[in-house]
Amino acid sequence: MVHSNLSKPRFSGILLHLSSLPFGGTCGTFGESSRKWIRLLSQNEISVWQFLPLTPTDDTGSPYSSPSSFAFNPWFLDANDLAEEGFISKQTVKELPDTFCSSNTLKLDFSLANLRSSKLARALRNDWDQQSLEKHMEFDEWRLSQFWLDDYVCFMELSRQNNGLPWWEWPEKFSLHDLDQLEEWKSRYKDYLLEQKLLQWHLNRQWKALRKIAQANGVLLFGDLPFYVSRNSADVWSNRTLFSVLPGGNLLNQSGVPPDYFSETGQLWGTPVYNWQVHKNTNYKWWRSRLKHQWLQVDLLRLDHFRAMDSYWSVPGSHLTAENGCWLPSPGLELLSILKNDFGPSLPLVAEDLGVITEEVECLRDYFGFPGMKILQFGFDGNLSNPYLPENIKGYKWIVYTGTHDNATTNGWWSEQGDEIKERFSQRDKGNFESPSWKLIEMGMYTDSILFISPLQDILSLGNEARLNTPGTTEDNWNWNLPDFDNDVCLALKEYGTLSKTSGRSFKEVHNIFKDFL
Repeated sequence: MVHSNLSKPRFSGILLHLSSLPFGGTCGTFGESSRKWIRLLSQNEISVWQFLPLTPTDDTGSPYSSPSSFAFNPWFLDANDLAEEGFISKQTVKELPDTFCSSNTLKLDFSLANLRSSKLARALRNDWDQQSLEKHMEFDEWRLSQFWLDDYVCFMELSRQNNGLPWWEWPEKFSLHDLDQLEEWKSRYKDYLLEQKLLQWHLNRQWKALRKIAQANGVLLFGDLPFYVSRNSADVWSNRTLFSVLPGGNLLNQSGVPPDYFSETGQLWGTPVYNWQVHKNTNYKWWRSRLKHQWLQVDLLRLDHFRAMDSYWSVPGSHLTAENGCWLPSPGLELLSILKNDFGPSLPLVAEDLGVITEEVECLRDYFGFPGMKILQFGFDGNLSNPYLPENIKGYKWIVYTGTHDNATTNGWWSEQGDEIKERFSQRDKGNFESPSWKLIEMGMYTDSILFISPLQDILSLGNEARLNTPGTTEDNWNWNLPDFDNDVCLALKEYGTLSKTSGRSFKEVHNIFKDFL
């Protein structure tokens, strides 16, 4: 066991994405499922709720490949709350598709979730004329303040009209984002565009209300931001000079990482890299708007692929592997300095600094005081100097995890290990443990890190049947759903909260401490 320096306040949290919450119809929502989850965290004195990006997903369900950097995922809109407020009828709610009524599986059905959202949008539009003048004025004030909204709703409706084809395969007058052509088109489809705007307005309303509940219950909301944006997104379609994309949609240069021990050909992500000179010429307006938007939603934000703030791997757009790319410098120091000037000396960012990280990246992270990440599952390769071993995690500015959304569950990881690693792991406690996941949780709790986080799957000692994502695959990901907040869940949360307190991880003043810390 690693003995902590208990003189500094330390906290614990749980990673659970919104889509995995129960009670929402097709998946969790910003309504009662999230409210109950926050109350459970608070009752067990668990300080932090971490989740994945709240943006719409792509066709595979991935929230890291979204059609928008600014919109909320319509799946998360709570229909029951809308009915209680009189925006739709209770009969409409009863008629919406419901996974748990129509299927024996508890896994999220993406097509059903999309169908539910579209029917909900139609109902909101049909009942909109009956809403009060006050509500209409509130909506108008909100939509006029959202610079991204018009392009997003146009993008979504054009995508629907073109059978889900990417924007570069639309008719040219639309793929080129011709404003004159779009104005004439918008006048013909204003009702459909209104549906999408109403969805986003209500999502914004519900999330603001939920954030107030989290604050009142002492729970900090920890979000996630992908570094790159999807090629097939409203962001790229409407702002393509900011990205390495040719006018017709072909990639000039694309993102990825070079070959390494795990992949002989590297990883090719297929997202455009940034035209950093154009961003610089605009004083980073798009990036500043993006971060401002995020920090209105969450208390703390993980920046995925933080190493690209220092330098990024750029691959020619026509290449099919990442082998022949090159490292190019990023203006991360300048951009982060501008963000610091915008938002104050403490930027609430966590650096996702996993993988091969250079000294320059570490210096950039430390210069701004961002916590880095440590994954305990990575620690047991036999190397006594492995930086992910709990005894090698030195200092305070770390977020320690058993695993992340991209890892196997800890019990799933354990089942895949050979005898050598199992023996090495078992010797730490002479094999005296009931669950590998809970042994890792205990190890993480007793590190000096400011925050320890476990995915809920590990707290429940689940195997890989509950794994959320397997990188490099596109099937059967992002669809795990928690059936209920049953007695087993409540008992596991109680045990987790007790261990948190025993290990010196406080619940009180988490918001103030993190503000001062960062």
